[in-house]
Amino acid sequence: MSSKSFLRDKPVGVIGVGSFGVAIANLLAEKNRVLVYARDPEVVAEINATHTARGRALDPSVVGTNDPELICDRCDILFPMIPSGGFREVMRVFAPFLHPYHFLIHGTKGLSLNLPEGQTIEEVTRIGRENISTMSELILDETVVVRVGCLAGPNLAKELMLGQPAATVVASRYKEVILEGQRLLRSDNFQVYGNSDIIGVELSGVLKNTIAIAAGALSGLGLGENAKGLLVSRGMVELIYLGHALGGSTQSFIGLAGIGDLVTTCNSTLSRNFTVGYRLAKGEQLTDIVADMEEVAEGINTVRLIKLFLESTDLRAPITENLYKVLFESFKVETALQYLMKYPFNVDIDFL
Repeated sequence: MSSKSFLRDKPVGVIGVGSFGVAIANLLAEKNRVLVYARDPEVVAEINATHTARGRALDPSVVGTNDPELICDRCDILFPMIPSGGFREVMRVFAPFLHPYHFLIHGTKGLSLNLPEGQTIEEVTRIGRENISTMSELILDETVVVRVGCLAGPNLAKELMLGQPAATVVASRYKEVILEGQRLLRSDNFQVYGNSDIIGVELSGVLKNTIAIAAGALSGLGLGENAKGLLVSRGMVELIYLGHALGGSTQSFIGLAGIGDLVTTCNSTLSRNFTVGYRLAKGEQLTDIVADMEEVAEGINTVRLIKLFLESTDLRAPITENLYKVLFESFKVETALQYLMKYPFNVDIDFL
């Protein structure tokens, strides 16, 4: 039996049943047997009894488990859909049961901070690239898995669950990971592109979240489409410069995972990051917004990490820097906007 046919005889695993995890499980279930992992036994019982996960509808064929060893044994391809804050912990739980033959294709648009043991983010004033991990780098650090990929693109979970047309990018250094991701996920309503620049694709999905928060703030202030066009275009330039500094290529940022995702999340009330900015502009406090949200807005942590990273470089990222002041230094959204309008941008595009 070939390795490819061996993969096809097994169910596909999804780790995590947040909104995006459920959406991906349902897409996979159109053509595959699917096993999903949830840590909470009550959620697993709900999945297997009612075909829902925290009230979100799952395909009736999807089976739930809270046993990491079982899902690793039964599935050679796994899709981790875990918020970045808990990603390392989950990988450490799964690491004893993962092998080099596994494929892991994650869907997390966040970064992880690597600090010496015992040190916290509050104790550092700057960090280097060596202190920042994308989720693919984290998987490689914490497990023996070699063939790693990621999903990125304009993939609002609610629209995916409604079966509306969409597309994603599967990125990996390994062509077989891209091909398997496309085979498993592609359907009449869901197009799947490939990209070998996994770091660039991951960073595209991560960095656009900061611009989405700013776009939500503009909408919350009641400003028009001209202002949003300015923000999105300048945000794209900032995203590319930061992405280069962190190891990504321009091609990835101007593709579906970059521009495609940026346009979507900067214009949708379904975006958690957009919602954070909108509510901030309406006068709510960040602590209250975070406490009230069902799922994580990854852009908040990203702004904090990128601000620390900027301190160790000669780069300027005015949108991120001002957003940091709004989120963490009680800076008014209106004041940050006025600063951006007066920032001396002399050249429109200078990276092509």
